[in-house]
Amino acid sequence: MWSFETEPEFQRELDWIDEFVRAEVEPLDYILGSQWNIHAPAFQRLIRPLQARVKERGLWACHLGPALGGRGFGQVKLALMNERFARSRFGPIVFGAQAPDTGNSEILAHFGTEEQKEKFLKPLLANEIVSCFSMTEPQGGADPMVFTTSAVEDGDIWVLNGEKWFASNARFAAFYIFMAVTDPEAPPHKRMSLFLVPADTPGIEIIRNYSFHGEAEESHGHIGLTNVRVPRSSMLGRRGEAFAVAQARLGGGRLHHAMRVVAEATKLLEMMCERVVSRETKGELLASKQMVQEKIADSWVQLRQFRLLVLETAWLADTGKDWKAIRTNVAAVKAIMPSILHDIAQRALYLHGSLGLSTQMPFSAAIINSYHVGLADGPTEVHKVTIAREVLKGVTPSTTLFPSYLRQTREDHAAALYRDLID
Repeated sequence: MWSFETEPEFQRELDWIDEFVRAEVEPLDYILGSQWNIHAPAFQRLIRPLQARVKERGLWACHLGPALGGRGFGQVKLALMNERFARSRFGPIVFGAQAPDTGNSEILAHFGTEEQKEKFLKPLLANEIVSCFSMTEPQGGADPMVFTTSAVEDGDIWVLNGEKWFASNARFAAFYIFMAVTDPEAPPHKRMSLFLVPADTPGIEIIRNYSFHGEAEESHGHIGLTNVRVPRSSMLGRRGEAFAVAQARLGGGRLHHAMRVVAEATKLLEMMCERVVSRETKGELLASKQMVQEKIADSWVQLRQFRLLVLETAWLADTGKDWKAIRTNVAAVKAIMPSILHDIAQRALYLHGSLGLSTQMPFSAAIINSYHVGLADGPTEVHKVTIAREVLKGVTPSTTLFPSYLRQTREDHAAALYRDLID
């Protein structure tokens, strides 16, 4: 059955989340540093009590199944929750649903050893530690054809050497999941394997931390790996199957990015609306100006269309489709979300005038974030290629000079089909 309704019991939880986040979580965005700096004294004092309340209410890590300590709510309910708690950069971590830990926990749950699950997965799910997924490299970004970080066997040991780039959360992570070339002569998507490496392993160096406008702390690492030695059991999944293993996190991770963009864009639209009903120019409210009304209308329509695509993709995931089966939808939400966030942030900035340009407003940071979400987990262009390939897969080419939908051809077909009934 298809339905756009939310059951009353869950709606009450959503209402609680909305009030809780607006009143108690959002204010922390202005007084705390990085949301991944979980061992900072201020984080312990301010965030841990909020997490305890979420756990008491049974809303902790709801994307996970009961076996992993979650409620198994599924992707649709997680999307509806994200609409509310992802208004704040601390919202996801207060609810135990923050990137990149959600995706990394999926990998460990599916491919980790029992020892790895005990040592890393359990504390990760409890937010006692945070983690880092490190794939990209400084010489070529996300292009696997130019990856050079290698993992070479030395008896029962793997030895990693190379450099990794813009590794999110690297400076705070207790462990890394590194992608490294293990089979350089294999086809491009069979060359790499994934390795779980504790952050204190000798040979790991954060060369420099980078940031972008709007981040509280520099948290994207340029990492050097020099003779990093790890046991054979550190490989996650089978040799040469890094991309197949990574799909356990990338499909869901891309959808979760989109869920958070819905929340951020909604917040910006709310600010835009408050501004135009509050500000006067030339004797009337901004809200009375038709070109302002156009900006409000375009933003609302864009956001609702995007939200429906996100919810449809979440619904498909909940109906038993794996991420590979719904790759067109996943690629679509990933491809369109940068423009949604950019367009709404740009309009909000413009309608606030010079104040909108200032660092007192979040709009310039949101515009930069629109480029961030366009690059993270694969650039927009790659996902558009995926959409086109998937859409065209089942299309049968015409074998005639003119297409079968030529009007004359259709008329001839219709006339032949209904010849006996036509006067």
